[in-house]
Amino acid sequence: MTKNIETRKKGDQIQTMDDKDLEILRLVQRDARLTADTISQEIGLSSPAVQKRLKRLRESGVIERDIAVLSPSRLGREMTIIVDVILERESRRHLDEFKRKMRSARCVQQCYYTTGEADFTLILTVRDIKEYEEFTQEHFFDESNISRFRTSVVMDRVKVSLDVL
Repeated sequence: MTKNIETRKKGDQIQTMDDKDLEILRLVQRDARLTADTISQEIGLSSPAVQKRLKRLRESGVIERDIAVLSPSRLGREMTIIVDVILERESRRHLDEFKRKMRSARCVQQCYYTTGEADFTLILTVRDIKEYEEFTQEHFFDESNISRFRTSVVMDRVKVSLDVL
């Protein structure tokens, strides 16, 4: 049974994806280096058809980026830390300023503006607790708009994924 999914293309054009598009996406989200020939053998389409679909999926923004997933521990970034941050004030200016600072902070791997008790949830990878302390000194203690923050140190990376499908 064919399942079609509609997505909005840049410029608000509607794009429909079928089962073959979804199969391609499942494969490339796990390994972006797969060739069109390899994908074509897996899903039963010709290599040029796969290339055309990949091009369309990239141009429409369904595939945002092709990235390499690096091993933090092999690069000396042994600790993963989750931080919930509560701001003192939530004006647009204050929110934008905090987002800007987190985007430029090297150890911040992910930053989410959230509902609930915390205003932001951060995922950081650091070498050690000393680097995390330096991060907090620079971004939290010297910042008048940080009401408080709560830190959790990850003991085991049970599942790490960017898979959507």
